[in-house]
Amino acid sequence: MPEQKRNDHSVPSGTATGTLLSGRYQLQTRVGSDTAAGAEFWRALDTVLQREVAVTVLRKLGPEAGAIGGEDDPTGPARAGEMVVRALRSGSFEHTGCSRLLDVLAPGTTGVPADVLGAAVTEWVPGRSLAETVSDGLIKPLAAARALIPLAAAAEEAHRHGLVLGCDHPQRVRVTPDGRAQLCFALPRPDVEPADDVRGLGAVLYTLLTSQWPLSAADAARAGLAAAERTATGEPTLPSRHRPGVPVELDTLATGTLGTTESAGHVHTAAAVHRLLTEVVEEDDKVALFPPAHDGVPPAPDDVWQDRSRAVPRADPERKRKMMIALVSLGSAVLIALGFVAIQLGAAFSDGGGPHIVVGSPPVAPSDAPPEAGPARDGQVAVAAVDVYDTVGDRDNAGRIGRVVDGDPATGWRTFVYNQQFPALKPGVGIMMSFASAVQLAELSIESPTPGTVVEIRSATAADTEFADTVPITTATLRRGVTTISLAGSQPVNHVLVWIKKLGDGNVSEINEVQFRRAGV
Repeated sequence: MPEQKRNDHSVPSGTATGTLLSGRYQLQTRVGSDTAAGAEFWRALDTVLQREVAVTVLRKLGPEAGAIGGEDDPTGPARAGEMVVRALRSGSFEHTGCSRLLDVLAPGTTGVPADVLGAAVTEWVPGRSLAETVSDGLIKPLAAARALIPLAAAAEEAHRHGLVLGCDHPQRVRVTPDGRAQLCFALPRPDVEPADDVRGLGAVLYTLLTSQWPLSAADAARAGLAAAERTATGEPTLPSRHRPGVPVELDTLATGTLGTTESAGHVHTAAAVHRLLTEVVEEDDKVALFPPAHDGVPPAPDDVWQDRSRAVPRADPERKRKMMIALVSLGSAVLIALGFVAIQLGAAFSDGGGPHIVVGSPPVAPSDAPPEAGPARDGQVAVAAVDVYDTVGDRDNAGRIGRVVDGDPATGWRTFVYNQQFPALKPGVGIMMSFASAVQLAELSIESPTPGTVVEIRSATAADTEFADTVPITTATLRRGVTTISLAGSQPVNHVLVWIKKLGDGNVSEINEVQFRRAGV
């Protein structure tokens, strides 16, 4: 079969986008290479099951060091054969910290180019490469520790079964959308040992903390990462030298895994890495009630501790006036209700012989129909339903959205605090408000303490209408306090979307109250 393969000219030599391996796996995007192993990393399509897969392709090495795809590589077949055998041995190994092995193409497999010495097919890991993960800026140290735990656990389990992962190359590891580091590409070089996995775990942690790869500078350059800065003795500098807030435990772990076996504090096993990471994360969970050390990264929207250095909006006199009016109105309503109750109690205990006292309007026959949401006496239109409208899907603080129509300007809703202005991370976020029936609107007022917020008012046929199908009515920039926006000339609507297309100061927008007024009042 191998001889037949060498004489089969129907399969072009080399690998390129569109190359079909074994009549099934179509190479689509080359995402990296490990020259020491003679391996190329491809994102591919399984044309049989119509799913994305990761393919590690073994190629002949060129005459110059570090080149892949040469014509003459006398040791290549033996090297590839050993790597394929090791991959077959790991076929039954499964762990959430590494992608599952799906197929192995041995040298000489039908439908494989002659200069391809073998290949391994694994599940594709969605998310981003290490370089892409750190390209947006610093990652919180504890988030880096949490990300590495699954990969460390996988290495620990693999070593227990006599296997190695080969996670000492930056392009073999990817980070999932929920922030877990996971091995994506198989077939590590033949000489890799468990100690190399331990160094690889430390290197991934170091990269997540510093955006620098501390092992091979050549691998760092191919992966799009900076090479780590080094001390006079040649060791990588401490992560805490590059950014504030790195716990001493993570500093020690990173340097302990990357140092030589003779150095003090050297970490020898993946089990030790896994245990130390778990202890750091568990300890952080215990002290969550205390403010964290400043680590150079803005707090996430769901963090317990937020940055108080952000300017607090000044008190709005108009808000205070509205609150006083609301409190007076509430007091009056309570007094009227108490008076009505007193009258009803008096009537219940009387003999019925006296004159009947009627308060307010004549009695109306009861009705089983639900109350209709309609305008107040000043033309205000009641909102029947309100929800966060988000085309990305994370729905900023959705549990608080009802506060924008609760009639209380002292409460409100706000977006998450973003690291960048829209539309860098997503196109925007909005508030979808629905009415009980179609209404012709004259204007709406928005009360906000975050000036500079730009909103676009759009109409929709349903609360879940696609954004492209909503119709723009007008655009306005909110000022501090109440901003009145004219809707004159608009058509009757059932649903109105207040779409925030630009965030206010501090890359956050807050809306305390939204009120609509109908036309012709």
